[in-house]
Amino acid sequence: MKYFEITFTAQPCNEIVTDVLSALIAEIGFESFVECEGGIQAYIQQSLFDEEALKNVLADFPLPDTNITYSIFEPEDKDWNEEWEKNFFQPIVIDNRCVIHSTFHKDYPKAEYDIVINPQMAFGTGHHETTSSILGELLDADLKGKSVLDMGCGTSILAILASMRGADPVTAIDIDDWCVNNSRDNIALNNIHNITVELGDASLLEGRQPFDVIIANINRNILMNDMAAYTNCMHSGSEIYMSGFYVEDIPVLREKAESLGLEFVHHREKNNWAAVKFIMK
Repeated sequence: MKYFEITFTAQPCNEIVTDVLSALIAEIGFESFVECEGGIQAYIQQSLFDEEALKNVLADFPLPDTNITYSIFEPEDKDWNEEWEKNFFQPIVIDNRCVIHSTFHKDYPKAEYDIVINPQMAFGTGHHETTSSILGELLDADLKGKSVLDMGCGTSILAILASMRGADPVTAIDIDDWCVNNSRDNIALNNIHNITVELGDASLLEGRQPFDVIIANINRNILMNDMAAYTNCMHSGSEIYMSGFYVEDIPVLREKAESLGLEFVHHREKNNWAAVKFIMK
């Protein structure tokens, strides 16, 4: 998977500016953000990068008297195991019930659900607020014997936890072949045998049997565009968990969801990132 690393420098630079900037560029495909001196570094798949769209976002930046410049860098392919080990990547514990750690960790907390991943890519460890929120939802959900779809599966940690909690069968789909390959590696590492991983987008869902549970941790634009495809694969009582957007995005997503027959259940938030649960009426 090829990414661009974009370094944004803001004048002035404060939390409000960086939060607004992160929210706006997330809408055009950026998926990971790291604070740095004077601004943020953001990452986007090269296939999704639209520099004209980025320039429009910055030209229409809603905070007055704010100047933002950027530079583009293409990170070299790295051994992410070595990089994260070097940078003290730590295991993550969700609700004291689930621990996610990498293959190089030797000392990590014990938990009811133990997920090991081989981090061959820069993202998808479970540390991001959206992923940890969905993990928390899955820990609270009744998944035993239910069919689950994980759209935009990434490393497939969500699909893996669903399987560990009794879901069967589980389908994981991603548009990126690196994610598909890494998912298969991680599924094998965890001795899971009921997850099918597929390469593609929401068009793969046409004609499928309904799923009992759908997970879609992607971004607002894709969720809005593909939500009808998800609901076409749901029956009365099916649940869908969506994340990858900000709390202020909930109303527009809820309006779209309710127009498709979904009923809002609740949301949870971490650092202004949101996860929502709906049920098909």
